[in-house]
Amino acid sequence: MHHLRTTAAARLRPLTAVVSVRTHCGSRTWPVQPHRRMLQSSSRHKSSVAVEPFLHGGGNYMEEMYRTWLDDPSSVHKSWDVFFRNAETGAAPCSAYHSPSPLQGTLPGQATVAAPLSISDPHLEKLVGDHLAVHTLIRAYQVRGHHIAKLDPLDISCVDLDDAPCSIGSHDLGSYGLNESDLDKVFRLPKTTFIGGSEDSLTLREIMRRLEAAYCQHIGVEFMFINDVQQCQWIRHKFESPGILHFSAEEKRTLLARMVQSTRFEEFLQRKWSSEKRFGLEGCESLIPALKTIIDQSSSSGVESVIMGMPHRGRLNVLANVIRKELDQIFCQFDPKLEAADEGSGDVKYHLGMFHKRMNRLSDKMVTLSLMANPSHLEAVDPVVQGKTKAEQFYSGDSEGKKVMSILIHGDAAFAGQGVVYETFHLSDLPSYTTHGTVHVVVNNQIGFTTDPRMARSSAYPTDVARVVNAPIFHVNADDPEAVTYVCKVASEWRNTFHKDVVVDLVCYRRNGHNEMDEPMFTQPLMYKRIKKQKGVLLTYAEKLMGEGVVTMQEYQEEVAKYDKICEDAYARSKDEKILHIKHWLDSPWPGFFTADGRPKTMSCESTGLSEEQLVHIGQVAASVPVEGFTVHTGLSRVLKARADMLRQRACDWALGEYMALGSLLQQGVHVRLSGQDVERGTFSHRHHVLHDQNVDKKTCVPMNHISPDQATYTVCNSSLSEYGVLGFELGFAMANPNALVLWEAQFGDFHNTAQCIIDQFISSGQAKWFRQNGIVLLLPHGMEGMGPEHSSARPERFLQMCNDDQDVFPNEREDFAVRQMYRCNWMVVNCSTPANYFHALRRQILLPFRKPLIVFTPKSLLRHPDARSSLDHMLPGTHFRRVIPDEGPPATQPPNVKRLIFCSGKIYYDLERERKNRGMDAAVALVRVEQLSPFPFDLVKAETERYANADVVWCQEEHKNQGYYDYIKPRLQTTVGHTRPVWYAGRDPAAAPATGNKHTHLTELQRLLNTAFDLDLARNNPNKL
Repeated sequence: MHHLRTTAAARLRPLTAVVSVRTHCGSRTWPVQPHRRMLQSSSRHKSSVAVEPFLHGGGNYMEEMYRTWLDDPSSVHKSWDVFFRNAETGAAPCSAYHSPSPLQGTLPGQATVAAPLSISDPHLEKLVGDHLAVHTLIRAYQVRGHHIAKLDPLDISCVDLDDAPCSIGSHDLGSYGLNESDLDKVFRLPKTTFIGGSEDSLTLREIMRRLEAAYCQHIGVEFMFINDVQQCQWIRHKFESPGILHFSAEEKRTLLARMVQSTRFEEFLQRKWSSEKRFGLEGCESLIPALKTIIDQSSSSGVESVIMGMPHRGRLNVLANVIRKELDQIFCQFDPKLEAADEGSGDVKYHLGMFHKRMNRLSDKMVTLSLMANPSHLEAVDPVVQGKTKAEQFYSGDSEGKKVMSILIHGDAAFAGQGVVYETFHLSDLPSYTTHGTVHVVVNNQIGFTTDPRMARSSAYPTDVARVVNAPIFHVNADDPEAVTYVCKVASEWRNTFHKDVVVDLVCYRRNGHNEMDEPMFTQPLMYKRIKKQKGVLLTYAEKLMGEGVVTMQEYQEEVAKYDKICEDAYARSKDEKILHIKHWLDSPWPGFFTADGRPKTMSCESTGLSEEQLVHIGQVAASVPVEGFTVHTGLSRVLKARADMLRQRACDWALGEYMALGSLLQQGVHVRLSGQDVERGTFSHRHHVLHDQNVDKKTCVPMNHISPDQATYTVCNSSLSEYGVLGFELGFAMANPNALVLWEAQFGDFHNTAQCIIDQFISSGQAKWFRQNGIVLLLPHGMEGMGPEHSSARPERFLQMCNDDQDVFPNEREDFAVRQMYRCNWMVVNCSTPANYFHALRRQILLPFRKPLIVFTPKSLLRHPDARSSLDHMLPGTHFRRVIPDEGPPATQPPNVKRLIFCSGKIYYDLERERKNRGMDAAVALVRVEQLSPFPFDLVKAETERYANADVVWCQEEHKNQGYYDYIKPRLQTTVGHTRPVWYAGRDPAAAPATGNKHTHLTELQRLLNTAFDLDLARNNPNKL
């Protein structure tokens, strides 16, 4: 069981990786595997990834030597060469070993290199055994040295594994088969360490001193779980090489200046606004030079854009001293009299983001920095940052992540506790999601609000989640700015070398409570007594440099005074600010898309229809295999043939309508990205956007990328089994470019609820809080079809409840009513009943002069319903998305004779149509489909109610009364008719679950609601009146 102990003592015993085997040749305990069969099985294994030996229990020294010998027999000592040659012939370990010195005679069947030497030779036994013990000791430091590193600035806790106690030092050499008399003996160093520098042999005393300097001081390195030997060697070289922590005088002065900025910024805010919440960085001031070092190093390596995400703690400091937001713009946020000039509600200052392009002084190159706005929901921004990073890499042609990268800053409690961290890590190496390495920086306060680490996680460190993707973890004492700087330099070099994730764990403390008004002594009295005594890191480092003669007291004071004056001048300017412009805090600007003041260039939307020639061409691609010699499944051949037949009939089903919409946008140069679980084929096996050759493994074809030579790229990708992480990723992808259609499809509509945080905090309210538009599309399969409560409802009531159109106000009818109404809404919600309308909804998403999220409740059974097809006539030039589809049958010819006007949405229309026909009520009942639920089409619904002035008004839905659209539709229908006519309800009764699990009950409920909808006498006595 991992736990934290409040003790400075930690013990480190030999690794269990070295298995002691007593052979029949002598009493010596040997760390070898005696059976030739085991050697053969382990050595013959070939893998694309080199396996690192001596991992915590996974291998031993002999295996390492054997693999080296297999690659090149001359690369090992002659004695090992003889041993392995003889072992290959079947000799036992006792007789397989020979002295490296050539002697007279050979054993039968053995290599003619040397004569046998008894393994019991005491000198040889001692020599070999001591070298193996030293190698074991070196490996112990590499694997577990971080357990006893001096990481905690407060020196009140350290990590201990109570099931594997161990010790390092001369007092415990016996655990390794050594003793104090061996300390001054010289040992040859193995190739798996770099502590020797240019020397290949050192005394045991010096070996231990250098290992402790590398692994047991202010830096703790976790990396021996990594499977790649090259990567392990790279890390060893970075941390073991002598003199690695040497900084020039100029580098130290730069570091001091950055510490001054970080520290004095927080002190300035505390002096000016002592009673304001700001979630300051006190206790981890070294975060600022840490981030600046990562950016400096990455910029020098060719990175041009850095996208960052972080929580609220330290955010203002990062905005000021890393992103370089104007200080007066930050200070004016504290003014309670500041008026908001932009539309929307805005957000608190420590949630806002920023976009800035500036010169990096170290690399002398321009670098773009973007800090994403985010809610209080910790770690929710992680996948959003990754998605935006992926998008910028895609649009810039950066297929290896050399120009665009991401940095994520985490808190220790959230990093260990929030599941979205795990989901985001598991996207890191997926082809359509990888950002080619992220630098994670954990601000390890050693506390979460008021919760101790021992109550907050079961793992030894908060960073253990990163081990699942083989990300190295660099723990560092945050009160040592030079160690922090070096670790961050190595982290950025790792990312730029291997393009894999890396974690920097800044072990620090939180000088104040959760915020500046909180009292931490209630729950952590001993910790905060120690914190009150803790000298600030700036003063400690300044004294160190003055002691080294790098700076003088006067130079230090001048540096402090210079930054203080910058803050005071900015504070004076901030008093002139009277209006808050949220648009000045944009994290993802779209140059050229809006006017200079951030408004749409027009308030009209052109027709979303296409020429029949274009529709047919795209349909033919959808019905064919554009790659020669490609064998598709026979069942898929029938699907393609059916598509071709529909084209000849000038019709399309749901899948073909979607194909035409996406394909036409690609022809226009619009990138389309469709992501989600099983989207390539489609959950219901209707889409088939990726074809698989039935005879060649991994040979695929995406016909959508063969529409025209100059088309945009179509990306369709099955995601990991994640909603929270993947939806956040796609939201971030959609932020980067307004001229791209990004769609996320839930496997079933109700699965979106595991991504509710992204929907609530980003998609629904993102524009209002952060003045940031987004055109992401959510496809949510929905429909009551007797499949049980879990796969029926996409919970439309939740989306409609978050719509911001006023239910009690009938909007002013004016030119471009529909477009202006959409511009004012926070998102659009549609439930299409025809493929043509779905086609128009997708194309409208790009042709609108602004961007809003689009929620689409997509069908399941309608995908193959014979009546749910559209004529190409409904998709030709001049056609648009139909917010309301009126009844175009007999009721439309004689409106005064209509007795019942039923409004509905989605699949239930086809049930109502069938029931009306069976009852012979075609002329008595009008069926009107509300295709766009939000913003509510007041104008078109009003026209229908006025057309059928003599009819009862009914809202019919297949969902339960307390779910679906009822609570949203009810007041808007009443507002439309001016509360002058009663409105009736036909649908299922209220229920806790979305649907029944019993097929018979499902059909009974359906028939009951249909009876209510069409039984005119029953309706007039129905107590369910709206």
